[in-house]
Amino acid sequence: MERIRHAPQATTGRRPLPAGGGIDAHRHDEHQIVYAGRGVLAVTTDAGSWIAPANRALWIPAGTVHEHRAYGATHLHLVGLAVADNPLRLEQPAVLGVGPLLRELIIEYTARPADAGAERRRLRAVLLDQLRHCAEQPVHVPAAGDPRLAAVCALLHDDPADHRTLRQLGAAVGAGERTLTRLCGAELGMTFPQWRTQLRLHHALRLLAEGVPVTAVAHRCGWASSSAFIDVFRRAFGHTPGAHRALG
Repeated sequence: MERIRHAPQATTGRRPLPAGGGIDAHRHDEHQIVYAGRGVLAVTTDAGSWIAPANRALWIPAGTVHEHRAYGATHLHLVGLAVADNPLRLEQPAVLGVGPLLRELIIEYTARPADAGAERRRLRAVLLDQLRHCAEQPVHVPAAGDPRLAAVCALLHDDPADHRTLRQLGAAVGAGERTLTRLCGAELGMTFPQWRTQLRLHHALRLLAEGVPVTAVAHRCGWASSSAFIDVFRRAFGHTPGAHRALG
């Protein structure tokens, strides 16, 4: 079995990651906020994957085994928080909305991690206060446990543009549509079309971070047109793919 790295304290500070770089599977005994001031960061656990562009942050609860992957040159800002500091009472990884003030607080707080002065303590208090007002964002691709559903999910991970219906995908892996529909609700907590849209959005964020043109991203992720892709992307992230590049 692969050894999982254990870090009692969650790091606070800054860390650059090259495109395609990452941090191997590990856990820490404190909570951690991970924010990509530039680039796109994905966090993966046994329960699935979460992805955060520049107007989102990732919440990693204490004890969660997770690994990071960067898409595009990524500037990480890491904030370690004691177990008692959980303003949103979140026990699972989550993607949080980051407004302009919280963004600046995270950037400033991670600039001088060794500073233990009164000003820094006040900065931390304001940061925690802002976190209480963060909205959790549904930017999550859950992982399937049942091997039949996992096989279907794997097909779409390999090719998000695969347009086959759930019935057709089920036939390819030897599972019935009704069984797969039931498993989607029980294991993924969403319908199959909802899960496929989340998967496509994840892939779209990765491709945009790598500089792929919007039209090509739409095609490679399975949207019928770039306008359809732009509409779904705007509703999910609050801005267009073109504006997303400026954020990163």
